[in-house]
Amino acid sequence: MNIIIPMAGMGKRMRPHTLTTPKPLLPVAGKPIVQRMVEDIISTSKEEVEEIAFIINPKFGEKIEEQLLGIAKDLNATGKICYQTEALGTAHAILSAAECMDSNILIAFADTLFKANFDFDANKDAIIWTQKVDDPSAFGVVKLNDSQEIEAFVEKPQEFVSDLAIIGVYYFKDGANLRKELQRLIDNDIKLKGEYQITDAMDHMLKQGMKFYTDVVEEWLDCGNKDATVYTNQRILELKKDTEELVHSSVVTENAVIIPPCYIAEGCVIKNAVVGPHVSMEAGVHIEDARISNTIVQADSIVKNACISNSMLGKSVNYNEKPQNISIGDFSTRS
Repeated sequence: MNIIIPMAGMGKRMRPHTLTTPKPLLPVAGKPIVQRMVEDIISTSKEEVEEIAFIINPKFGEKIEEQLLGIAKDLNATGKICYQTEALGTAHAILSAAECMDSNILIAFADTLFKANFDFDANKDAIIWTQKVDDPSAFGVVKLNDSQEIEAFVEKPQEFVSDLAIIGVYYFKDGANLRKELQRLIDNDIKLKGEYQITDAMDHMLKQGMKFYTDVVEEWLDCGNKDATVYTNQRILELKKDTEELVHSSVVTENAVIIPPCYIAEGCVIKNAVVGPHVSMEAGVHIEDARISNTIVQADSIVKNACISNSMLGKSVNYNEKPQNISIGDFSTRS
């Protein structure tokens, strides 16, 4: 099986963090989002993964490409870099990896993480992963028939037809057939709101007699903006606290308290501080005279004299709140 990961978007909702790092490579609990996603798929799937195709914007650069190829290599797969130069929709993005679609394929868009088991039946024509949601009108959903097969794809239904939202993970037994269907959209200029969409290809395949099934994820974690990513970091730390070594042995602490679960990488220093819960610190971070919780701090940053929560700090940040000389009367509140 090959895995195809469309990730060419520029992550505008995550700026300023994505000005220097593509969103799928932002860290969550110490690993890039895309790495965690692929690891979770491979660790629970019985299918042997031969190739992992990363669909990126050429502007990402050589260093990012090397990092992605390294992720694939560490998972005993061949990494391939494919380019999408224009944002023309999901179908257009997937077709950018046409050379990797000669076998059965799993497609996963790299802006979410999930708790799921990918021990699926690879003999099925197609599987769409979904999660039940409270407000289906905000999502594309699948409608099932009495045999629990998908009978329709409905985009943002205004009247209730299903609460099974499509999360952006798909399996196709015949990748070459999917490639043909995606190319049909391009050749016939079949668009929805100016973009080529995979749901249009799947709808045509459904009408041609292909059988589509669902598989449900236990938890769907968004990484689309800062607050969602910080929450996802919190959940991943909770899910991985018993299976991953989260605090590196080289961490230096002095008059410090670490409230688990936290990820604290090699070379971090914590002095006169309380860190946690749900803090992720990349390598070389220095925390002093501070209180930090529910926060992601990227590599080589320094935080002093601060109280921080629900936050993200980028690489090599120097954040130092200046001490204040204050006089506050009775019954006052400062916030």
